[in-house]
Amino acid sequence: MTDFTMETDADGVAVITWDVKSKSMNVMTRDSMKLLNDLIDEALGSEAIKGIVITSGKDSFAGGMDLNVLGTIREEYKDNPAEGLFEFTMNGHRALRKIERAGMDPKTLKGGKPIAAALPGTALGIGLEVPLACHRIFAADNPKAKIGLPEIMVGIFPGAGGTTRLVRKMGAIAASPLLLEGKLNNPQKAKSAGVIDEVVPADELLAKAKEWVLNATDADIVKPWDQKGYKMPGGAPYHPAGFMNFVGASAMVNGKTMGVYPAAKALLSAVYEGALVPFDTALQIEARWFTHVLMNPSSSAMIRSLFINKEALEKGANRPAVDDQKVQKVGVIGAGMMGAGIALVSALVGIQVVLIDAKQEAADKGKSYTAAYMDKGIARKKATPEKKEAVLGLINATTDYAALEGCDLIVEAVFEDVGVKAEVTAKVQAACPDAIFATNTSTLPITELAKASNDAEKFIGIHFFSPVDKMMLVEIIKGQKTGDVAVAKALDFVRQIRKTPIVVNDARFFYANRCIIPYINEGIRMVKEGVEPALIENAAKLVGMPLGPLQLTDETSIDLGVKIAKATKAAMGDAYDDAQDEVLFWMFDEGRLGRKANAGFYAYDDKGKRQGLWEGLDKYTPAAEQPDLTTVQHRLLFAQVLEAVRALEENVLEDIREGDVGAILGWGFAPWSGGPFSWLDIIGAPYAAERCDQLTAEFGERFTTPALLREMADKNQSFYGRFGKAAKAA
Repeated sequence: MTDFTMETDADGVAVITWDVKSKSMNVMTRDSMKLLNDLIDEALGSEAIKGIVITSGKDSFAGGMDLNVLGTIREEYKDNPAEGLFEFTMNGHRALRKIERAGMDPKTLKGGKPIAAALPGTALGIGLEVPLACHRIFAADNPKAKIGLPEIMVGIFPGAGGTTRLVRKMGAIAASPLLLEGKLNNPQKAKSAGVIDEVVPADELLAKAKEWVLNATDADIVKPWDQKGYKMPGGAPYHPAGFMNFVGASAMVNGKTMGVYPAAKALLSAVYEGALVPFDTALQIEARWFTHVLMNPSSSAMIRSLFINKEALEKGANRPAVDDQKVQKVGVIGAGMMGAGIALVSALVGIQVVLIDAKQEAADKGKSYTAAYMDKGIARKKATPEKKEAVLGLINATTDYAALEGCDLIVEAVFEDVGVKAEVTAKVQAACPDAIFATNTSTLPITELAKASNDAEKFIGIHFFSPVDKMMLVEIIKGQKTGDVAVAKALDFVRQIRKTPIVVNDARFFYANRCIIPYINEGIRMVKEGVEPALIENAAKLVGMPLGPLQLTDETSIDLGVKIAKATKAAMGDAYDDAQDEVLFWMFDEGRLGRKANAGFYAYDDKGKRQGLWEGLDKYTPAAEQPDLTTVQHRLLFAQVLEAVRALEENVLEDIREGDVGAILGWGFAPWSGGPFSWLDIIGAPYAAERCDQLTAEFGERFTTPALLREMADKNQSFYGRFGKAAKAA
């Protein structure tokens, strides 16, 4: 074990260096925490050592805790996992409290050894909680570094003292963006916020930290909360100002989370209760609430999907075993919003781009999207004019297909029409016959589109979500004849542009749209039935969906919904369920095309700001008796979840990890649940099947229990228990 090493210089400063050789960024494990604790003991016990600097052997400090540890502890303490998790958390508190007290006399607060943290770059999670326990935090002036506590984003909260220390250091209001939103800052902003103490030139980082250690006094190393007369910044809960702060914080948390994210509420409880007691007791309270969150199935599901499974997919968990397929030069056909976005994210990571459109004006406009993006970055001091010039220099905007020579990947992003795509495919293959050809489509069958190709093995679907630069998911679709090299090329490209890939098999609407369209349709059906539109929208948000189905329809455009409805009916014939089309087509005929037209299910002002639900929806007179909230929520959730199960049944999905991660990142499926399969595991297959039977009897056959779910209910199986071997192996 060499995750931490210690060397003492001639001045008596011990430098503890964190460097996990097997990883690009340091992560904390149980063993490495024990090693750090042992080195601190050694340093504090040595008369030759005057002080300590904790730093990193990498260009970053640390990325956080290895959350796989939590699963290991659960396995070890099967009979009482809460006991194991609490003791694990308290061991961490004891180790960091030892750093904080640094051997000082508990009564006189004298005789301790100064301990500084020297952060060369990014410090996240426990990578910041360790420095917060130190007496002074130095950070290199590295604008790309991120400093913060993002735990809330994966369903937990900072549980190694970060919650308690940050609130005591900054006050509840100042700390709330970092704790409750997972806000990350660069070093300069972290210093301005009061998170860290010093920002110094990178080449002076260690020297400055050592200098401080050698000159620190007893008073310099006593934390404010260990001093007599300490008062919390902004006021404690029983203080008049503090009381108002905590009332506001509670309202903010409930307003943003709608009560479905247990970690946020637990964090606030830990802060409130911890503020009423001495510091060491507050750490125990933090540990108890942290354990409480870890025992909540929601948090476990979020950690699994948004940390463990997401990371596994990004590392190529389902990549075919072929040679490296890193993209050197990509051709993007179609310079509209989608093509322009693909060109942007490719150039940002240093890939040469040929951006082609039928007219030079359109190609230039597509390239200008990158220029505008870089200008925004320059205005926010996240980019430089030199970086903008370099990125734009990688994009060749042209009408000439001959410029595609040398491309190893082509991404076609033209109009969603089989004929148009076939024409483009032929032109590309004439100019660049050896490249892997990827079509960006959200609905058209890949196997059908591949018929226009000279080599179906090199033909694959890549479904980007809009806007490309913001959406993290990319859906890769295999046609019937798509080969392993094409799959690997698509996966390697998606990983290059720093997105999360899922791989699915060819079927109508693939996976993401297959699940989201029923959600939209169910919302519109309820409007027709006389369910209050406000009830529909709020029910969706109260169960964790980022947008209600009506607002989502406005955002994606009503005319697109009409187009999809007509195409689906033409393909499915009598099997097509058109219950929602009456409302959708009526809206279209009224010219209410959604947000882009400033008129849809919602009303908008002249600037496009949503003003509330459109009063014209009163045409569908609300029913005298409205359904209860849970019924509306279950209709909206099961409409999506059952399609996910059917996709697994039909082998469209090959891995439930992709189903869960894809649902959260692709269309925002209730992140608190961990995804559709995790949600079914939370409620249990027997209850899910029973509820489907009830919904089917009341609302129709679309809620019929899939055979797979029925079988699992009869056997009382869980999805991760039955299909999660790959997840466990990761």
